[in-house]
Amino acid sequence: MSIGAISPSSINPTPARETPPVREPSAAPAPAITPSSSTQLSSEALAMIDQLKARDLEVRQHEQAHLAAAGGLATSGTSYTYQRGPNGINYAIGGEVGIDTSPGATPEETVQRARTIQAAALAPAEPSGPDRAVAAQAQQMEAQARAEIAQRAYTAEPSAAPTLDLYA
Repeated sequence: MSIGAISPSSINPTPARETPPVREPSAAPAPAITPSSSTQLSSEALAMIDQLKARDLEVRQHEQAHLAAAGGLATSGTSYTYQRGPNGINYAIGGEVGIDTSPGATPEETVQRARTIQAAALAPAEPSGPDRAVAAQAQQMEAQARAEIAQRAYTAEPSAAPTLDLYA
């Protein structure tokens, strides 16, 4: 399962003169524009570049938060969706981190894994809808594991069955 960041659709629609978003493996942040190249762009193009730069930073921080909190459960590095700006540079507009959401070998291990998954899903300052859905699934996985632990404890100690104290 992947913990997705912010979907590419949350940025303004791509004008027809630009290339559509491209999915690529993680790459270095977008390089800065030199003053000489920016003077050739319209004010509209410069505004779009500023918006794409801000989006790129937001997406990268969001995904880094997931990756940092995932610990050993991360199955891959970050994968980004890019949009090419009017200056020819690709900017990240969406991303995801692969997280192993399988249960552990024991219910106790499953509880620990579920807590790590929840922490990774909710790590960014503003978790997305898919992030919250992954956290909810992990919470359900933890509840099922805790129920197994409780059932095992109850059946292991038959004398632990409740009794009625008539002198209370």
